[in-house]
Amino acid sequence: MGAPTKRCGWVNGTDALMLEYHDREWGLPVHDDRQHFEFLLLEAAQAGLSWAIVLRKRDGYRRAFSDFDPEKVARYTDKRIDKLTLDPSIIRNRLKIEAAVRNARQFLAIQNEFGSFDSYCWRFVDGRPRLNRRKTMKDIPATSAESDAFSKDLKKRGFSFVGSTVIYALMQAVGMVNDHLIDCFRYRECEVGNRLTGGRTEP
Repeated sequence: MGAPTKRCGWVNGTDALMLEYHDREWGLPVHDDRQHFEFLLLEAAQAGLSWAIVLRKRDGYRRAFSDFDPEKVARYTDKRIDKLTLDPSIIRNRLKIEAAVRNARQFLAIQNEFGSFDSYCWRFVDGRPRLNRRKTMKDIPATSAESDAFSKDLKKRGFSFVGSTVIYALMQAVGMVNDHLIDCFRYRECEVGNRLTGGRTEP
């Protein structure tokens, strides 16, 4: 019998959704705008809560927010927002729901300005994933200089629920930074993939 697979300490080994998310998604570079909008919406929804709660409601969010289509979400009316505050399949926080609609509108503005949200957001890491070498969970910061700048710019553009902590979590999720611990089996997989795209390593 082989040695147990090593994963990052935040993963609950008995939670199938968390395992699948960690093993297949977290830290992989995203370059699809709809996925960017999905993670932007979900990370903002998570603010003050656990990621496990958000993952359990992910399918509910997909249904409630038009399969994460920012063009459709940007057209949501106050009546639609009222309806969503009664939807038990999502987190029924009116401020977060209103922010999702407002952020969708600003997301479209960024697409118009930069050609894509992907082109815009990757500018904050010079277009290349930041390859970190974290040994323990305590080595992983809540924010970074890049997330501070990214957050500040989003706020200036009218986004809500995009504090630096939320944005650093977003950057981890979409692979702008690789914060898998170095003894996690996914670290090497992400590192190899990122080096092929010119990722840079932080000492």
